[in-house]
Amino acid sequence: MKITKNEGVIDRLIRIPVATVFFLLAFFWLSGVLQIIFYILAVVMLFTVITGFCALYKILKINTNKNPEKKVSKMTLSVFTILSVIILVLGSYASNFLTKKFFLEDYNNMNQYYKQTLFYTGQNKRPEALDNYNKLVSEYGVFLNKYIKYHPYVVSHDKQFNADLIKVSDIITSLKDKVNTGDLKSAHTDFEQVRPIFQDLLKRNGFSMLAISLVDFHDAMEKIISASDAKDGPQVITVYEEVDSKLKAVEEAANDTEIQAIRQKLDETLTLAKEGKVDLLSAKAAELKSAFVKVYLKRG
Repeated sequence: MKITKNEGVIDRLIRIPVATVFFLLAFFWLSGVLQIIFYILAVVMLFTVITGFCALYKILKINTNKNPEKKVSKMTLSVFTILSVIILVLGSYASNFLTKKFFLEDYNNMNQYYKQTLFYTGQNKRPEALDNYNKLVSEYGVFLNKYIKYHPYVVSHDKQFNADLIKVSDIITSLKDKVNTGDLKSAHTDFEQVRPIFQDLLKRNGFSMLAISLVDFHDAMEKIISASDAKDGPQVITVYEEVDSKLKAVEEAANDTEIQAIRQKLDETLTLAKEGKVDLLSAKAAELKSAFVKVYLKRG
């Protein structure tokens, strides 16, 4: 069956970058049914470029092929080819960057209330803990409803992603009574379960950011704080190496005065342990944690 071309030369060339845009949208930005639709649109668009025939034009009785004998110049073809390559390369870079950025912004909007809830339950301050918990429930609901269905490229290959989101939701929901009227210290311990879930999720999906390093450091830091509270100098010295390596990862991400304050308190804790001044360890460890919390609440 002979196909009658109804697309002009420029019309066909314009469809190449348009198809590229459809592909980028499908690959980086969309998921589910919409992703499939845009992949199909990209393929159809390229098919019309090759054949010069558009079925929609035929239905609408449109014909841009007014001069069938006209040939595209090498210069014009080169311009559109280069334009398509530029769109593909720059579009891929920008889409990869922006999808990560937007995901992190949504995550941080929710996570700030998680951090505050964790902090105030640990401080046994119920009014503040309850206020932030209610905000957390609301913000996490928004985050969950969006990303349980929508998987941008940055998390699109994570088969455990939805399961982790639901696991976190179950933990948050289950702590309602404890935050309202129960044991806040117990609630604090339970809330700690959320942190490693998101820590692992972010790592799996290639996020390299200060928050991940801070979370890693926190887990190690708790060991040296426990040893300090127990006035166990040798144990402080033993676990220092692990804590030090975790802090170095933080320093690679950022090393301003606030991070340097954490380093100072950590090294002072080690010095006290080496000098046998175990009675001073607990107070110094508290200073270390305070320096960490200051950074974590603002930037973690």
